Amino acid sequence: MSSQSLIELIREKSNAQSLQGQSSHPSISHKDIENLSAHTLVKYREIEIMALENNIIPERYVRNLNTFSAGDQIRLLKSSVCVVGLGGLGGIVVEILSRTGIGKLKFIDGDVFEESNLNRQFISTSETIGFSKAREAENRVHKINPSIETQCFDSFLNKDNAQDLLTGTDVVVDCLDNLKTRFLIEQECKSLNIPLVFGAVAGHQGQVMTIFPEDEGLAKIYGHEGALPEKGIELQLGALASCVSVIASMECTEVIKILLKKGNVLRNRLLLVNLWESVFEVIAL
Repeated sequence: MSSQSLIELIREKSNAQSLQGQSSHPSISHKDIENLSAHTLVKYREIEIMALENNIIPERYVRNLNTFSAGDQIRLLKSSVCVVGLGGLGGIVVEILSRTGIGKLKFIDGDVFEESNLNRQFISTSETIGFSKAREAENRVHKINPSIETQCFDSFLNKDNAQDLLTGTDVVVDCLDNLKTRFLIEQECKSLNIPLVFGAVAGHQGQVMTIFPEDEGLAKIYGHEGALPEKGIELQLGALASCVSVIASMECTEVIKILLKKGNVLRNRLLLVNLWESVFEVIAL
């Protein structure tokens, strides 16, 4: 089927929709995109992109309008993000990015869910204890947004596989609790010229920063890598679900700003969050 014929089918399936305070615009439903994909053998995401290119908004993205343009949504659908660590931060990051419409997501985590994860790790349930975090994250994404292309690596990132696993993504999101692996990710991202979004939580406090390849990055926060313990202070202070959610949301916002080249990213600046004191502070590094 030609592209023009498919566009005509998309137009036939579209319908006018208006939201409160917004003008009417044509949109197309998930079911219609799914049926068109099955009928034409064109990928779901490609149909979404074609619709957006013709100012027809997939209904799942209608509430993104006015914050994102149709062009912005296309850019997100054509983007690739790698999430390293699918626990507390990573599970929420995956949830938000899949609902936002990031076209390709890569998951890296060799761990399985434990009962102690249930307080803050949104993908964990009583039924997923003992199951792979990466696989369950992938399953969750497919249920939320069938247009997303996923790659799942049920393994821990290390010096031997880091370059291969991180290659080919536009942004990497660090959702780990292992300081030495954090420095390894930063090193590989710099080598591959990939921006890195870093986030960490300890108790009711958290921090977020975006690191570009030419930035000094984590050394500004933690000092020299050789003096680091393997785990941070979160083992002593725990991690509250509310704080994990805030930091993960900020990480996702950084990812979106990088991909769309909009807003003021937290580059060479560290966001410090203290929920007990209701304080959000940005410090220059």
